[in-house]
Amino acid sequence: MRDGEAPVDFPGAQATAVMVEAFCATWKLADSHNFDEYMKALGVGFAMRQVGNVTKPTVIISSEGDKVVIRTQSTFKNTEISFKLGEEFDETTPDDRNCKSVVTLDGDKLVHVQKWDGKETNFVREIKDGRMVMVSVTQNLNPGES
Repeated sequence: MRDGEAPVDFPGAQATAVMVEAFCATWKLADSHNFDEYMKALGVGFAMRQVGNVTKPTVIISSEGDKVVIRTQSTFKNTEISFKLGEEFDETTPDDRNCKSVVTLDGDKLVHVQKWDGKETNFVREIKDGRMVMVSVTQNLNPGES
C-alpha cells in the first residue's frame, strides 16, 4: 500500500474464510464406497488394503491463522497436513507417497489434488446434511501401479 491509500477489503477472502469454517469440525468416517478399488489403483498391497478397509479414521479440520490443518487419526496411523489454500505444498501420504499437493475451494467444495510421478489423485470434500462427504478420484493411474 502506498502512502495516502486506504486499505482494500477483499470480500472474496472473507467469503473463503467462512467457507473453510464450514469444514472446521471433527468428522468420523461412517461409510466408504469403492475404497478397495481406489487403493488397488494406487498399488497398495493386499494386507495394507485389508487394514485400510476396516479403518474408520477421525478427521479434524481446523483453521489456524491463514493455514488450514487437516489431522487424520486412526488406530492404523495418524497424519497431519498444514497448508494455505491455493498454495502448493509437499505431502507424505499415509501409504508413504511423496506428493506435490494443493487444496482449493471450489464453491462449497474443498478440493485436494495430489500429484506424484505423473499421476494425480483428487479428493473432493463437501458438507451434505450435516455430514462431510469425501469423494476420491484417480487420474492417470492403472491398477497395480503405484
